[in-house]
Amino acid sequence: MMTNNHTADSVTTINELENLSAQRDDNGIVTVIIDQSTRKMNVIGEGFTEAFAAITDLFINDESVKGLILTSGKETFVVGADIDQLATIKTAEQAFELAEDLKGSLRILETSGKPVVAALPGTALGGGLELALACHYRIAIDAPKMKLGLPEVKVGLLPGGGGTQRLPRLVGIQAALELMTQGKDLRPATAKDMGLIDAIATDKVDMLKQAKEWIKANPNAQQPWDKKGFKIPGGDSKHPQVVPVFSVAPAMANQKSHSNYPAITHIMSCVFEGCLVDIDTGLEIESRYFAACVLSVESKNMINTLWTQLNSIKKGQSRPQGFERTQSKKVGILGAGMMGAGIAYVTAKAGIDVVLLDTEIAGAAKGKAYSAKILDKAISRQRATLEQKQALLERIKPTVSYDDLAECDLIIEAVFENRNIKAKCTQQSETVIAKTAVFASNTSTLPITGLAKASTRPNQFIGLHFFSPVDKMPLVEIIMGEQTDDATLAKVFDYVLQIGKTPIVVNDSRGFYTSRVFGTYVSEGIAMLGEGVHPRSIEVAGTKAGMPMPPLALQDEVSLSLALHVSEQQQLDMAAEGKSIPVRPSYEILKTLVKEYNRAGKKSGKGFYEYSDNGDKHLWPELTKLYPPKTEQPPQQDLVDRLMFIQANESAKCYEENVVRSVADANIGSIFGWGFAPHQGGTLQFINAMGIDAFIARSRELAATYGERFEPAQILLAMADKGEVFSDD
Repeated sequence: MMTNNHTADSVTTINELENLSAQRDDNGIVTVIIDQSTRKMNVIGEGFTEAFAAITDLFINDESVKGLILTSGKETFVVGADIDQLATIKTAEQAFELAEDLKGSLRILETSGKPVVAALPGTALGGGLELALACHYRIAIDAPKMKLGLPEVKVGLLPGGGGTQRLPRLVGIQAALELMTQGKDLRPATAKDMGLIDAIATDKVDMLKQAKEWIKANPNAQQPWDKKGFKIPGGDSKHPQVVPVFSVAPAMANQKSHSNYPAITHIMSCVFEGCLVDIDTGLEIESRYFAACVLSVESKNMINTLWTQLNSIKKGQSRPQGFERTQSKKVGILGAGMMGAGIAYVTAKAGIDVVLLDTEIAGAAKGKAYSAKILDKAISRQRATLEQKQALLERIKPTVSYDDLAECDLIIEAVFENRNIKAKCTQQSETVIAKTAVFASNTSTLPITGLAKASTRPNQFIGLHFFSPVDKMPLVEIIMGEQTDDATLAKVFDYVLQIGKTPIVVNDSRGFYTSRVFGTYVSEGIAMLGEGVHPRSIEVAGTKAGMPMPPLALQDEVSLSLALHVSEQQQLDMAAEGKSIPVRPSYEILKTLVKEYNRAGKKSGKGFYEYSDNGDKHLWPELTKLYPPKTEQPPQQDLVDRLMFIQANESAKCYEENVVRSVADANIGSIFGWGFAPHQGGTLQFINAMGIDAFIARSRELAATYGERFEPAQILLAMADKGEVFSDD
């Protein structure tokens, strides 16, 4: 047996490991604290597996150590694997070994015969939760921001640290599948009710006290699945009550994902196969499917965009250098309609004072009430408190007086898309706001340079295009006018990050980037209708392509009348400049439905779809009479390709014209802005993944059959000649 001196050596050895520290109490319980000094949150990355193996070895070989507590020195526990490390993997062997190495240590730990407790001070996600699942007991603090989950599917992966095997053995197969295939986050109370964690603590002191008490009471801890006669809760994969789950789950998953996300299938396969065998065999099965996920095109696309490029944006890739970071203290919002009210909410939520101005005080008050409604819903779901609601509402001041804008450092105009109204708002604001204040217009289509003509300081005039609903949509498109200066850009870039949104920066042009490319998607779907494609086939093509909503339904959501108004306004604007604009094939159809049949979209209860009071909808039966489907329908793949290629090609044109300034902004803007199929990694990544030569060839095929709008952008031809790909490096 080792002496206490050896124990002291064990603790000393752990303290010498990078980013780890250890303490031992008089009862032989060692608390290991994970605290990575160079990161805001702990991750499982380079060096972690080796350090964890050393801890495991010391723990099992030092007989005077009676128990182990794993916790964190940060407000969170461990938030997953280092995705950057996964992005470097080139072979299945590398991916398999990466998964197996950590799992080997976890398996040794849980079969040591000594109690191990995971003490979670905050969020545990992905590999962090898998680390906790390998412990014999799990305690979580009931903190407001605490989340527990296995979200790997969101970047095309599966839980590779034992999650697909331990989770179903803890909570049952059906519950485990739902959590992993949907990437759901859970609050502590829900996780405890499910059996994912064992106890809830009020704070760190209470958490560590509970952990030590459990260790003392359970000196010979063992995982349920290592006990003789263990049975999976609810039954294993061949149990009569579980068999229907595996019969229905793949069909349900395919209905939602349309086979675009192989990770979902791999997760189901892991659980099905792993729950027919012992835990050790199941863990190896998981590693093999993990390797398949890591090497999939979908995973590479999603990691490249939703991790690497997104992080570059958040670190300020598009922010001009040489300007100190700023914090907005008071923001004036002009217009308390749906957009203005939403902007007021997210701004106040970030701790910023808001002046919400409207033409009538009742309208301004209604805009403030929108925040109250959101918070009441959050309170009912235990995601906010009454005190938080009161504090946020106190930050919003409804008013009709422009004088109240005097102390605002940022003004956001969110009134109707009318140049004259916007100009009047600009001029009235500039008579009272500080000379250093920035004026931003929340327009989705009107060129910023033109709107800035109403300003006496066009260098401090910029576009801030929010997306609806503002409280849920993560993107803000920042639009630079011809005279907007970099100091103004830096200021609003910081504001967008301050309110927790993702900023992309684009240059001024008609429709900017997001509205321009999004318009091609819905327009192409409508054009198909006019060609005699059955409307149901159009909608199936949209969902099969991986878009969040098919084109006709999406146009209904946005409004047919608005799309028609924008199209007609563009034609008038171009005519005033002595220019012409190609009329999209969808224009005449929109005109017919709106002006002849009074079908304005979902808000009016009728568009391409009919909407009932109970929320149900179905395609308007008269559509097929107005636009009779041809006897011979085009191949489904042609429809899918048309919807995808028209968007990707337009994005390439935007990049070529310097409308969108970076590849990262183009890709993130397409996914976060209008929901371009996430598994493709964004519009430009779609071209990269296919290969530019292949994209050009297919574009020309589509152009020959369906029209010259599919002819590949000139930049693609030039890139193909040089062997280039879209990249910011």
